[in-house]
Amino acid sequence: MEELTFDILVIGSGGAGLMASVHALAANPTLEVGLVVKGLIGKSGCTRMVQGGYNAVLSPDDSKERHFEDTIKGGAYLNDQELAWTLVSRAPEVVQELEVKVGCFFDRNPDGSIHQKAFAGQSFDRTVHRADLTGIEIVSKLRDYLFGLPVRVLEEQRVLELLLGSSGQVAGAVLLDLRTGRISVARAKCVVVATGGPATMYKLATPSVEKSGDGVAMAIRAGLDCVDMEMLQFHPTGIIAGGSRLTGMILEEGLRGAGAHLRNGLGERFMARYDPERMERSTRDVVSRASFLEIQAGRGSPGHGVWLDASHLGADFVARSFPGMVERMALVGKDLTREPIEVTPTAHFHMGGVRIDTHCKTDISGLLVAGEDAGGVHGANRLGGNGVADSTVFGMVAGETAAELVADLPLADYDRVEAEGVAEAATRYLRAGSSPFRLREELNVLMWDHVGLVRDRGGLLHAAAELDRIEAELETVGVPGGRAYNPGWQEALNLENLITVAKLMVASALHRTESRGSHFRADYPERDDHHWLRRVVTRLREGEVQVTTEAVRFTRLAPGQVEALR
Repeated sequence: MEELTFDILVIGSGGAGLMASVHALAANPTLEVGLVVKGLIGKSGCTRMVQGGYNAVLSPDDSKERHFEDTIKGGAYLNDQELAWTLVSRAPEVVQELEVKVGCFFDRNPDGSIHQKAFAGQSFDRTVHRADLTGIEIVSKLRDYLFGLPVRVLEEQRVLELLLGSSGQVAGAVLLDLRTGRISVARAKCVVVATGGPATMYKLATPSVEKSGDGVAMAIRAGLDCVDMEMLQFHPTGIIAGGSRLTGMILEEGLRGAGAHLRNGLGERFMARYDPERMERSTRDVVSRASFLEIQAGRGSPGHGVWLDASHLGADFVARSFPGMVERMALVGKDLTREPIEVTPTAHFHMGGVRIDTHCKTDISGLLVAGEDAGGVHGANRLGGNGVADSTVFGMVAGETAAELVADLPLADYDRVEAEGVAEAATRYLRAGSSPFRLREELNVLMWDHVGLVRDRGGLLHAAAELDRIEAELETVGVPGGRAYNPGWQEALNLENLITVAKLMVASALHRTESRGSHFRADYPERDDHHWLRRVVTRLREGEVQVTTEAVRFTRLAPGQVEALR
């Protein structure tokens, strides 16, 4: 196999991967940096799909302490508080960098200051945005900025597996070129994993289609611990558009922040039953579960959803404030400015992931993880607007850390036989066999029905057994066609990673016998702070999932303190 050699290999080109590349070279412009992109740079990943905005403390009437309190309360006190503090304390400097250095344009107030809008679960309007196209603004400008730096971009390549050296340190990764089917090895002193989450394992999901939890799956197989894997966030307002690919895509939270109403099929503003104080501006876990329960109770809309209505805000205001969403709904013949839209909860963001420290380091020397691949920042529920902040802040941190590490890390050798084994395992699907697309559909339905918004022991045990069956049937999969641009082959590889992540999610959800944040157990419907202010830790050892727990460390804020301060 061809060998490529870098100082730093960055896997993923969303906000985290782009920022890691930029900041590694800012720290040391002589470094050899490789950036692996599963799709096309600036055109793939989920950061570019962010509509809503970026939480950062910019107003003198706001404070980092207040943003931190909102984040911890929103995460139901499960957050790693040092990671959460890193997020809120460094977000303002990243916003400044994005504007002044990278060239992003964010919406302004009449006095020239950055406009910040309301998002759910926050005690202050701190969400920076570019209308409702914030992610495109950030990623396109970061991409353009990166083109001026000496980064080698490897587009339309996926990473099959991480490679470790003889002493357990990272040595690089095995790559598959989607265009040609060629497999190569990328050696590196330091590797940054930033591929994004696994929400596409669900029937309805918001992420870009190429996302399949690759980074977390590879880290699991490399032996790393994961935390909070049961915590998968559902966004409350995914579009219902029949067989269109837009089904599951979101209408962003800023609509509800601006005053849009949610109504059930009877015309009731049903959030009065679930959070009468905050109503539609309650946190995503509460609103998603409320919508789901209304639908399950037979009070849904004709399309088995609920109604999101912004028409009372005024057509001009909606068109001016949310042009991206108005255009999106027009594609399916709907007018967001003048009529209610059918929406449903949709799988969105994984709060769980690889355990990291505040420098993005893992237990494997030289291996860093940033963005949605990492767990701990958001606890049991992520606040809207904290996601793109997470990606860019921890991408920046990972780049800084990587530049420091490579000064002292050698280029580790790797086992050639192991690398050849990875290639052989990947190419085994190039044969006659059953379709991977049927298994993918079965996985999507299974996870939606039994590991979704409402869970119980019986459903989770069923899911665990079915995951074993699907994994076994994956060995019978074969795809026609050659190695170049073979979508069936890529689907089989995606399934491998999604199943790996799903097994840890199910084991973690079974272990947490309470309801907290995005994890709701119908058989344990109450939050139990006495027993469950603990994080569930999962790992894979010799093919078996191991589960332990550890107490949450309240390094800055204990349960009840936020309420007492308010």
